Amino acid sequence: MSHYLIELYSPNTQWGALSATERQQFVDNVQLAMGNLSHLGVEILTLSETDSTIDKSTGHRFVGVWRFADIQTREMLLAGIKASGWYNYFDHVNAAGSDNGFEAHLVALAAG
Repeated sequence: MSHYLIELYSPNTQWGALSATERQQFVDNVQLAMGNLSHLGVEILTLSETDSTIDKSTGHRFVGVWRFADIQTREMLLAGIKASGWYNYFDHVNAAGSDNGFEAHLVALAAG
């Protein structure tokens, strides 16, 4: 069973207050930390800007979609994101779920 994490985020005023050098240093540190993720069973499905032209679009500027073999690896990534100081610089929302399939989803919806 796969597990997923969906992130929606936008830079906040604290990010905007950083100098270009400080922002680049932060991004460089994130890139360095992300280097070994695939060896840990973390798969990046997408990291991109959101498409604001779709119906009911989010107000967040960026989206990240990740896949994990187990919940422990997902929790490890979330702990690393938090420890990096990411949440200080981005207005951020997380959603997580697992492979349950369409039929299981319909049953859950009907159950309320």
